[in-house]
Amino acid sequence: MKRRNTPSQQAILAMLNATNSALSQDQIEQKLKGEVDRVTIYRVLNRFCEDGMAHRIVSDEGKFYFALCRTCEHHHHTHDHFHFRCLGCQRVECLPEQVSLSLPNGYQVAQVNCWVSGYCAGCNA
Repeated sequence: MKRRNTPSQQAILAMLNATNSALSQDQIEQKLKGEVDRVTIYRVLNRFCEDGMAHRIVSDEGKFYFALCRTCEHHHHTHDHFHFRCLGCQRVECLPEQVSLSLPNGYQVAQVNCWVSGYCAGCNA
């Protein structure tokens, strides 16, 4: 079933496209300045994740951030990479390094969540 492309979806997608960092629902809500309500933002972000357009990042504090899937291929959709949050500017971004795990026989990975905190080059200067 084809999903409708609503003005709310277009606004949120444009915002995610305009940044190279991951954004929280609160950040998106603030940037949209009341154009789209909180529940709609939540539904749109979850739909983007379900459709493989974006991925959800869980911070060490349990807060959700969302980033577009820029490097995933349609046949190989994976999010097993590190995420970095700057303690100075609070920016969250996906890092290119892939996480590689060697698990014991019989174990299977269901989800990888790698969160790194520190200072970005701009804040560390």
